[in-house]
Order: sequence, then C-alpha cells, then structure tokens
Amino acid sequence: MVFDWMHRVVVRGALALGVAAVPFGVCAQDNEPPTIGVVAKVGGIPWFNAMEDGIEERAEALGVNGFMVGPTSADPALQVRAVEDLIAQGVDVIGIVPNDAEALEPVLGRAQEAGITVISHESPGQENVDWDFELASAQGFGEAYGKRLAELMDGKGKYAVFVGSLTVPLHNAWADAAIAYLEENHPQMTQIGERYGVAEDVDQSRRTTLDLMRANPDMKGVLAFGSQGPIGAARAVGERRKGGEIVVLGPFSPGQGRRLVHDGLLAGGFMWNPKQAGEVFVTLGTMLSRGETIEDGMEIEGLGTVHPDFEGRDIIVDELVPLNENTVDKLAKMGL
Repeated sequence: MVFDWMHRVVVRGALALGVAAVPFGVCAQDNEPPTIGVVAKVGGIPWFNAMEDGIEERAEALGVNGFMVGPTSADPALQVRAVEDLIAQGVDVIGIVPNDAEALEPVLGRAQEAGITVISHESPGQENVDWDFELASAQGFGEAYGKRLAELMDGKGKYAVFVGSLTVPLHNAWADAAIAYLEENHPQMTQIGERYGVAEDVDQSRRTTLDLMRANPDMKGVLAFGSQGPIGAARAVGERRKGGEIVVLGPFSPGQGRRLVHDGLLAGGFMWNPKQAGEVFVTLGTMLSRGETIEDGMEIEGLGTVHPDFEGRDIIVDELVPLNENTVDKLAKMGL
C-alpha cells in the first residue's frame, strides 16, 4: 500500500534522527526542536539524494529534526499521500517540491489549517504555502539556456523542449523564457511540436528523443528542463551515434551525467545546488517554526540577502552554477 510505504519512510527518517515516529506535533508545543519533513518529486535519484544530504546535515547543525520523503515515481498522487501522512504524523513544517502545483493545493491547505508551516521549492506562486524559495529566477534561468542553446546550434535548426510535466510551473516558466528568447533573437531556430512532459523520467526522455529523431531527421537540439531529461536524451543521442550532431542541454546531477558530458553527448547547462536547497528548507523551516519574520534585506544562510515578494510569498535569488566539461567533475566530487 502507498500509505504504508510512505509511513515506513517517515518512521525510518524519524528514527534515524533519534526522534519518535508518532508525537511529531508535540515538538513546538513543548519547546522541543521542530520536525521538518520534506517531500521530494521522486526518491532515489541523484538530485534528490543530494537534497536529502543537505536536509540532514543542516538539521544536525541546527539541532532540529529533518528528513526527506521520496515517492517511488513522479506521480502527483504519491506526493499528496506523502503530505497527508506528514499531516497525520503532526510535523511542524512540511517542505514540498511539487510535481503538480494545482493537485497539491487542497492538501497543502489542510496542512496549514492543521497549524503546519508549509514551504515549497521549484514552484513560484504556489498556493497554500507560507513561502516558496528559488535559487534561480525563472526568467534568468530560461534565458541562460536559450542563449547557450543558440550558441551551440549556431543560431539555426530544429529543437525539442522537455519539461518534468506540463503542470510543473517552474519548468514551464523556464521553457517559456527560453523559447521567447529564441523566437525573438534567433528566428532560424524552430521548436518541434509542443513541449514534452517527460523530463523527470530517464526512460521516457530516452524514448521520446528516439521517436523525435526518427520523425525529424534534421533535429539539432534538445532542451530538457528536469534532472532526468538531459540524461535520457543524451543516451538516445549516443545510441543513434549522433553525438556532435544533436545538442542536449539541461540541468542534471553532475555525478549522473559527467560521463555523458565527457563523451560529448551532453553539452551541459546550468543548475543550482540541490544540497543547498535542502539546507534552505531546514533553515527557513526552523526560522518560521520559531516565529521569526521574513523581512526585506535580511540575510538568510543559503539565500544571502533576500528581497521577498510578500504578495506572492516568493523568495527568489540567482545562484546559477555552470555545468560543463570543466566543472562537472568537481561538482560530482561534492556529491551532486
């Protein structure tokens, strides 16, 4: 059963941190350290493994209880179940990296009604959260990719766009910015079809890329927003021996993609540090659970000086890290 599986993950995370699995909600009332549960998009992939490391290390440093729940697939229903489980456990803070922003609105609302602080990431404008934080602005991130793709494709040719799903706001905002930049500045570059919601699944990204190459033998690029999309697309390009002919660009975990980079199948891109994002979940969660107020111009560790959008409840900074043959090994050695 999904609920039972999620329950086991929460219990295991709690026990690993030396706290009881059931009385989470008692922490804040008894002036004990808050308990912070973060729900990833999908468990067991390098990006979210790094985020989990950040959560656990920051929790230990602050003396709070922090853990991550990793659903077995990027299914919004599994995230809803995970949040429901955390509400039942009575955690003080829920963090979420949404697969489907709208699908999560009702359950996040129930968490807030239960007195739980809710923080999201990779979902600016998310409803029913206390704050969302981003380590890259959507416009800047998307335009950086558009510029780089144009450089690598010499400003002409057909390209495809992948996103994690058509209901992930941030991935689609990046795609919007990249496509708008290319349409305005490089009219000889044309998008193939619409964007494809496959970039959180290696196999789906690989199959989609193979299908697109068959249907479009003159395709020259794949722009994949989602950590598994660049990996799957690059593998497909390698299978068809199209390295050097088709550019694959997108954010990915360096440890997972560095061989593809050095093999000339994955051009690289830009990313932010998912471990840093995990740390910020715990830092913000601890602050908010203790009644601290987010203010303009304040310093928050992991975010620097912040200038929040108080109406939208967003905290957005730009912490882009370049991914290429010169940086990927160093980043991989950091555990990313």
